[in-house]
Amino acid sequence: MPDRPSSPRPQDADPGFGVYVHWPFCAAKCPYCDFNSHVRREIPQVRYLDGLVAELGYMAALAPGRTVRSVFFGGGTPSLMDPETVAGVLDAVAANWPVAADVEVTLEANPSSVEADRFAGYRAAGVNRISLGIQALDDQALRLLGRLHDVAAARAALDIAHATFDRVSFDLIYARPGQTVAAWTAELDEACRMAGEHLSLYQLTIEPETPFAALHARGKLVVPDDELGRALYDVTLETTDRYGLPAYEISNHARPGGECRHNLVYWRGGEWAGVGPGAHGRLDVMGVRTALSTVRAPEAWLAEVGQRGHGVVERIELTREEVADEYLVMGLRLAEGVDPARYRQLAGRELTADRIGDLVGYGLIERLADGRLRATPAGFAVLNAVVGDLAA
Repeated sequence: MPDRPSSPRPQDADPGFGVYVHWPFCAAKCPYCDFNSHVRREIPQVRYLDGLVAELGYMAALAPGRTVRSVFFGGGTPSLMDPETVAGVLDAVAANWPVAADVEVTLEANPSSVEADRFAGYRAAGVNRISLGIQALDDQALRLLGRLHDVAAARAALDIAHATFDRVSFDLIYARPGQTVAAWTAELDEACRMAGEHLSLYQLTIEPETPFAALHARGKLVVPDDELGRALYDVTLETTDRYGLPAYEISNHARPGGECRHNLVYWRGGEWAGVGPGAHGRLDVMGVRTALSTVRAPEAWLAEVGQRGHGVVERIELTREEVADEYLVMGLRLAEGVDPARYRQLAGRELTADRIGDLVGYGLIERLADGRLRATPAGFAVLNAVVGDLAA
C-alpha cells in the first residue's frame, strides 16, 4: 500500500468559518440513508427561503464579524432547489458576514435532478463547486441502492457539471452486497478516469432504522465482512493514489489543491453556522465553543422560525475536554493528522506520551516529521478506540 502523502499545509491556527445549509427534501428516500431527508410532493420554496434567511440572521448575531470561506448546500437533494432560492440564500450570507473573495460554494446534486439550465442557474447564483451523488457505475447496483438514475444519466450529469463548473466532485459507495475486489477495482479505475479534482468514496454501512437494516437483520442483505471490507479499502487507497487522487481524509480523495475546503473546516475544528431543518453547527459564542442543532422535521422547523426567528432546539456549551476530544475525532480522519500543541491548548493538558508510544508501537498512529500525529490505515479501522485511548 502506498504511503499517504501530506494534505495541504495544516491551518490549525485558523481553520476558518463556513456556512452549512440543509435542504432536507428528496424525490425518493434511498434504503441505506439515515440522513434527515424527506419526500414531499410540494415544496413552498419561498417560505423555506424566508426561514433560511431569518435563521442566518440569528446565527450572525451569535457569531458576528466572521469571514465566510465556504458555503455548503447539503441534504437531502439541494439540486431540487430553484436557482433563485440558492441565490437568495447566498445574498443573505453576504448580508450577514464578510465573504472571502475566493469563497468556495458547493451544492450537492443527484444525476436524476440535473438539467443544463438549472446548473447554469446555480452557477449564475454563485455556486462554484458541484458534488454529484452518482453512488455506483453499475446499473444493477444503482437499482439496489434505490437510486433514480442509471449510469448513462450519471455520465450525462457529470458532463454537464464539468462544462458548467470549474470544481467538480462525485460520490461512490462500495462494499456493496456481492462486490468483489476485482469488480470494485475496475469500477474505481473508470471513476478515476472520469474524475476531476475530487472523489468521495464511502463504504456501505448498515444504519439503524433504515430499510437496509431490516433486510440485513432478516439475512436478505449480506454485505462484505470485515476482511473483505479492509481489502476493498486498501485497493481504494492504491488505485486513487495511482491516479493522482490520494486520500486526504478517510473517505475523500483529491488532487493537490482540490480538497473540499468546507469539510476541512469541520475536520480542522473550525466554526460553522448550520441552518435549515436538522442542521448542526459549532460556533464560538462569547468565547465559548457551542454546539447548536435545529428542529429536524421541515414543517416544525418552519413553524419555529416563524415564531422565534430560528429553529434551534439545542444549544450546548462544550467543556474543554469535549472540544479537545472533537478535535481528535475529526482531525485524526485527516492525512495531515493533529497537532499535539493545539490539543494541549484546547484541553489544558498534554496527550500522554506513553499512550502515544503504545499506539505507535501497535501501528495505529504515526508521528510525522513536524511533530503531528496521524492515524495509519489500520488505525482508521478502530478510530474511536484510538481516540478514546489518546484522550484518556
